[in-house]
Amino acid sequence: MHQSGEKIACLTAYDAPTAFWAAHAGVDVLLVGDSLGMVVQGHATTLPVSLDEMVYHTQMVQRGNDQAWCIADMPFMSDASLESALQCAARLMKEGGANMVKLEGGDRVLGIVQRLAELGVPVCGHLGLLPQSVEKHGYKVLGKDDDSANKLLKSAQALQDAGADMLVLECVPSALAQQITNALVIPVIGIGSGAATSGQVLVLHDVLGITLGKSPKFAHNFLQEHNSIQAALAGYVTAVKTHAFPQACHAVG
Repeated sequence: MHQSGEKIACLTAYDAPTAFWAAHAGVDVLLVGDSLGMVVQGHATTLPVSLDEMVYHTQMVQRGNDQAWCIADMPFMSDASLESALQCAARLMKEGGANMVKLEGGDRVLGIVQRLAELGVPVCGHLGLLPQSVEKHGYKVLGKDDDSANKLLKSAQALQDAGADMLVLECVPSALAQQITNALVIPVIGIGSGAATSGQVLVLHDVLGITLGKSPKFAHNFLQEHNSIQAALAGYVTAVKTHAFPQACHAVG
């Protein structure tokens, strides 16, 4: 899809029914995100989510999913060492049934990415705003100045060189997201990073307008424009595929 220029529609999922309907709406990639700590469990951050919980939710998603690619997040501190990262990835894939694992960070995780890739584990990187680091860095757009932008570009290239098969860019300037996407061979999935990436990802609850508290500015409530959850999910996929999201939806959202 990336090579042919088709936009990739990605959405979070946390249980069997939402995974089933998202996949049948045409969502290409389901992300079992540790965002479940905030949108499902009601925590203030993603940090309390455990590996056992990630395995459990991945199992549920894969029971309902019969066609989408499934990525599972490696939770906070699971990549504190190479050994713990390998054990985490093994559980998410062997017990959870994930097709790919995702971990946050740049240079710090390169050795882990390389070893996972050597072992045949598909890996998705995550740069920009890192939810697992919010206690240190907060929620903010990254890469706005030349130094940080160059660092993000180099980190993206290094992750690809280490063996990452996909990259999520969260809350980086659209021009930088486009530069990184153009520089890489692997697909880049954006969230709050403009329209020039290979695809888009949103949190399911934001798409349906049922998020606890305020949704991020880059999100869009598709249920407002459709008469069912299934139609809203299909509307999200269509908007991504036709390049209407994020541009057009932001214009009216």
